[in-house]
Amino acid sequence: MQTNQKHIIVLLVLLFITSLTSYATLHAQEEKFVVVLDAGHGGHDSGNVGNGHSEKNIALKVTLEVGKALEKNADIKVIYTRKTDVFVELHERANIANKADADLFVSIHCNAHSSQASGTETFVLGEKNTARNFEVAKRENEVIFKEENYEENYAGFDPSSPESSIAIGIEQEVYVEQSIVLARKIEDNFISNAKRKSRGLKQASLLVIRNTYMPSVLVEVGFLTNKSEGSYLNTKAGQSKMASAIKTAILDYKKELDLNVGSHIMLAETKEVVDEEESEPRIIDGVTFKVQIAASSRELEAKSYNFKGLSDISREHTGKIYKYYSGNTSDYNKVIRLQDQAKQNGYSGAFIVAFKGGKRISMTEALKSAKD
Repeated sequence: MQTNQKHIIVLLVLLFITSLTSYATLHAQEEKFVVVLDAGHGGHDSGNVGNGHSEKNIALKVTLEVGKALEKNADIKVIYTRKTDVFVELHERANIANKADADLFVSIHCNAHSSQASGTETFVLGEKNTARNFEVAKRENEVIFKEENYEENYAGFDPSSPESSIAIGIEQEVYVEQSIVLARKIEDNFISNAKRKSRGLKQASLLVIRNTYMPSVLVEVGFLTNKSEGSYLNTKAGQSKMASAIKTAILDYKKELDLNVGSHIMLAETKEVVDEEESEPRIIDGVTFKVQIAASSRELEAKSYNFKGLSDISREHTGKIYKYYSGNTSDYNKVIRLQDQAKQNGYSGAFIVAFKGGKRISMTEALKSAKD
């Protein structure tokens, strides 16, 4: 009887250990950084065929190589919207990313133009469409006409209408900051690692990233319509170079989040020159200013000791990103001093943000309030 009891106890202990191991494994899987890679076009949608090269095939080869490199990292999970030559509707690409609760969505394409334009471009969602950016958005968005139920899936969206394009830019606004961080890293790596010409970071109203609820970018790795660039992208060596640059940018982005470093998370805001000796309060009624000092995937206690002694720390949860702020004041001159203090304490990229009615507003709008 005692032997049976011992066997039962041993069995229960083993079951307990097994359950803990299973939980730990599941927890580890849940903690993985999820990247959804989207190879543009596919199937009956060939994309552009500049100089006889196939966008759908080149985009797929680059995407698969990016994924293969990322999959070598145990803490990263890669999901593909397609791994073969199949057609995937634009809205379904976003659904794949949303269902996976992804941390990043990266859509890879090849560019085209009637001229011999060349260079890489990385797009984030936005309504700041130049004529050129609108043409890119129009071309990429016209893919919906190859879908059977596009009227139903896109609620009357017209790719040829600037008004439609402006409207879709609002929905992902909350993720634009982080999307810009990734886009900059991708373009920087195209220059430094792949030694390619960069046309920079752009904002355009692109359907494929409209409904993704995470930082998202659309990467144009070059122009197939440019004779030399098209030939380069059609080679194994060229595809590997571009894939490596994108992979490195994603890893750098993840590392920055893991280290709780927010020094590059900045928006181009209108700045006003203020006399450093000015000490009189400049209160702007109804507006609250804070200094954003960091953004991270890690949740930290909003305490001074976690942020190099800075005071009045607050935290905001946006998607999978935690933003950390110092200060809380309606005095614009005071928040400038708080920004200087944050920079002196090591947060070199600290910048001022403004809120009105609990919602984030641009600095331009905040400062305009003082003049109304």
